[in-house]
Amino acid sequence: MSNLRFVTAALILVMVAAASGQRAAVADEKDKLVGTWKLVSAVSEDLATGQNTNIYKGTPVGFITYGADGRVMTIVVDSTRKKPAANVATAAEAEALFRSMTAYAGTFTIKGNQVIHRPDASWNETWTGTDQIREYKFDGERLMLATAPSPDPFTGKVSVRTLVWEKIK
Repeated sequence: MSNLRFVTAALILVMVAAASGQRAAVADEKDKLVGTWKLVSAVSEDLATGQNTNIYKGTPVGFITYGADGRVMTIVVDSTRKKPAANVATAAEAEALFRSMTAYAGTFTIKGNQVIHRPDASWNETWTGTDQIREYKFDGERLMLATAPSPDPFTGKVSVRTLVWEKIK
């Protein structure tokens, strides 16, 4: 009986240590994410053709900030955006501005090699309250975020969109 108790206690200790190690690994990954990142590139891979294209017409301008409090905020705009002719945009100008950006704020969690953004507010209400799942990978001071295969919000084609970010120091 005493051997059974010893083995049971040892197994419990191993499971607790493994769970603690997993929590520590997630904490380390979260610490790497915390801060502000500047967008370097944004590419869409069309899964039907294998063709890679820039998501934006011009050079994308964007930032993503991960907070230690579990909050995330991001904005990305196309550098080719045109200012409205007057102080109030026409319907066509407003649509063009809307279609040349993405922006949202919410919470984030890490699960394995995925970072899950859950927007509380977004430029496109279809994203608000949803899980925006991104596979992530670090390469030095760069962070790669890639979508799962899904319809591109700009073209509707099934693709994987990969955004590369560089940490701002």
